[in-house]
Parts: sequence; C-alpha cells; structure tokens
Amino acid sequence: MNQCTAVALLPPPDHVVALSVPGHRPEAGHVLCELGERHDDNHAAMLWDEGGLPGSAVWVRWKGSGPARLTPLPWCPALDTRDEACGLFAAHPSAHSWDITDPTVEAITRELSRRHPHLYPEYTEEGGD
Repeated sequence: MNQCTAVALLPPPDHVVALSVPGHRPEAGHVLCELGERHDDNHAAMLWDEGGLPGSAVWVRWKGSGPARLTPLPWCPALDTRDEACGLFAAHPSAHSWDITDPTVEAITRELSRRHPHLYPEYTEEGGD
C-alpha cells in the first residue's frame, strides 16, 4: 500500500516565535501524512518521541485543510514477523508501517538501482524487478 500524500502546513509554535530573534521569524514547515493511502480518519505525522514511553510520541493530526493539532499518542503495539514494531500510533486507521511504501523513496531507490545495480541486487531482474 502506498503512503498517503496529504500535506499540511504547520506554523511554528507561539513560544518559538516569541523566543526568535527580532526580524527572523521562524518559517512554517510542511508535514506529510505517514498513514496508508485512502485511510478513513485524520491525517497524521509523528513530530518527535520523548523516549519511547506510553503516550510519549507527539503527532500532528489534521483533516483536509483544517487546522493541525499536536497530540501525544501511544505507539502501536503490533510486531511484524521479525519482531519489528509498527512505527505508527495505537489504533491507527490504515495498514501497519511495514506495509506502507513511500512512493518517493521507492522511485529514488529504483533509479539508484538502475545506475548502481551492484548496490541493489534485490531490484535486478533476478530479484523480481
């Protein structure tokens, strides 16, 4: 499943603006939804994690062009077959992170594998490409 392509503009927090040097206001930044495409809930992107404790990951959530809000959420408890944890929040509305492909990263990897096939044997014709 491809990653959702929704983007939101996240303005700098008021306290960061207040601490900035006069005349050098911090700029807003864009965040990209990390959920799988065609999900039924608000979009989501993880901003930072405060040490892996329950509810310590801070996510930004938004719907359409509405305002973005910061929300602490617990990590998804699911593990894949290699005991790797899902990189999304608990009860996320789409597939687990290991089933989501960032189409931009995939396109870049395919181009690099074309130019440097010895570095990407899994993308050669024998590897299924």
